[in-house]
Amino acid sequence: MKREVIVFGRTVEEAIQNGLKELGVTAEKAEYEVLENAKKGFLGFGETPAKVKVSCNANAEMKAVEFVTKLVANMGLDAEVKSEKINGKDTRITIEGEAAGLLIGHHGETLDALQYLANLTANKADDDKESYSKITVDIENYRAKREETLRTLARRMAARVSKNGRSMTLEPMNPYERRIIHSEIQNIEGVSTYSIGSDDNRKIVVCPEDKMGRHRSSSAR
Repeated sequence: MKREVIVFGRTVEEAIQNGLKELGVTAEKAEYEVLENAKKGFLGFGETPAKVKVSCNANAEMKAVEFVTKLVANMGLDAEVKSEKINGKDTRITIEGEAAGLLIGHHGETLDALQYLANLTANKADDDKESYSKITVDIENYRAKREETLRTLARRMAARVSKNGRSMTLEPMNPYERRIIHSEIQNIEGVSTYSIGSDDNRKIVVCPEDKMGRHRSSSAR
């Protein structure tokens, strides 16, 4: 899959640099075709810039960003899409803007679906295996805020169970959110967790550690 842009500059070299910047690649990974050379005018009139087509093979990050950007545009949302490398390999895509919140959904369900599709788009069969990238999509720092909310919930539920000696069942959560709850309660003495249900209806039960019985959080997550 190729990406290409048509760019302008006072010189061919300047136009190429503009194209590389827009594509976010180095000169070694790009190709260019001069469509029009710059022309000098007379006394400041009739001057035309150089016109160049710059192209490159789209990597995982580019494909994911392009997918998210098109989706936001097609929905008519006033939001900006940005990306950055994390750990030198994976990619974090952030969507910013007042309208971006519409893409979060109930407890991040819409955001998770968007992230899944971005990963699917980014990592389609490609000859360049080194271009593989794990894509994380976030909106207005929602994921960090949600994680802190879940950790606070876990501590609060653990305190209630410890005080009352009765188990409490939380609402259904996805695997990522359940891991956060399990992880937080693992560090609280006298309280443990296990999961019940299946698929989208899987829930966490917070219980006194001495009532775990056959339910072990390590084997029921």
